[in-house]
Amino acid sequence: MTAIQQVRALLLGACLVAAASLPAGAHPAPFSFLDLLIDDSGVHGSLIVHDLDAAHDLGIEPADQLLDTAVAERYRAQLQDLLGPRLHLAADGSRRLPQWTGIEVVPERFGLKLSFTLGDRPGRIDIDAVMFPYDPIHQTFVNIYEDSALRQQSILTADAPSMRFFAGTTQGRWSVIRTFVASGIEHILIGPDHVLFLIGLLLPGGTLRRLALIVTSFTIGHSITLSLAALDIFSPPGRIIEPLIALTIVVVGTDNLFVIPRATGATGATGAIGATGALGQPARDARPLFAGFFGLIHGFGFAAVLKEFGLPREALAWSLVSFNVGVEIGQLIIVSVAATLLALVIRARPAMTVPLARWGSVGVILAGTYWFIERLFLQGGGA
Repeated sequence: MTAIQQVRALLLGACLVAAASLPAGAHPAPFSFLDLLIDDSGVHGSLIVHDLDAAHDLGIEPADQLLDTAVAERYRAQLQDLLGPRLHLAADGSRRLPQWTGIEVVPERFGLKLSFTLGDRPGRIDIDAVMFPYDPIHQTFVNIYEDSALRQQSILTADAPSMRFFAGTTQGRWSVIRTFVASGIEHILIGPDHVLFLIGLLLPGGTLRRLALIVTSFTIGHSITLSLAALDIFSPPGRIIEPLIALTIVVVGTDNLFVIPRATGATGATGAIGATGALGQPARDARPLFAGFFGLIHGFGFAAVLKEFGLPREALAWSLVSFNVGVEIGQLIIVSVAATLLALVIRARPAMTVPLARWGSVGVILAGTYWFIERLFLQGGGA
């Protein structure tokens, strides 16, 4: 157990002692306790709820009659029907309903313990739980054990009701990879600023080798700052980073307007708009430098999303690498689709080569300027 886990365990123990020491007539603490044990036999769990919370939602008076074993057994089905829909559990992305196996009175906690199973051993478990919505400050303490070792602890509240756990097995690592690769792809594909930045880099043309160098430079840049921010080593606030990302788009578009008129003609050249005949290699090409340097800024933007998504402590390296791989795959998709479409247009209308690149760059500048003004003066930066 790590030092942080030891501290959390001590705090949790203190809460339990405090709860047990108060008289039964009071509501000592608005807590529920969810324990999950994962091993080769599957997932086994228990949920302890306070008698006052259960009695409130079941409409029972007085509440302490639930601490009688016979009464608790009589209300067992109602309590399971009440709490089951509030306890959202998913294994490897699929919802699993608790298979209730029993109820037990826990008098020292003034509570009821409901046991359940969740089926086979998963690589990932997602929990979303607001056990007693009537109480806005109710908390659910979650302990997850893997092969008898305490692996993760969390506190779920009405404002933060969700958590995710990745198992330390090979199955768990594959789950991390699938989850974060998909997240990386999704983020760059649905992020119009990142997409437009990449398209802006494509417009002046160039060889396929040059294109690969530009994309690689961008990857190296954003990977550095993504790791720094995700690990909480250095993380500038979003109100600074988001306008800067928009500004990088403006700079790339503006540089294109200086580069494109000096590019060679469309005939017989191989360019970034597919190796199919587009603008040739620009006489001065700073795009690899722009991509690497500005990639450092975009990396902080990626990190904001990744941190909101949640980094599993038990698979930190895997999640970072997988997210970066996903971003890289997303970049390649953008580059391939944009280059192919531009090449098709230019093949059909060769005379459009230079005007398309110029007016495309103007569009990049206008969009970047709009985002810059919006994020700097209207929103104050985003995440």
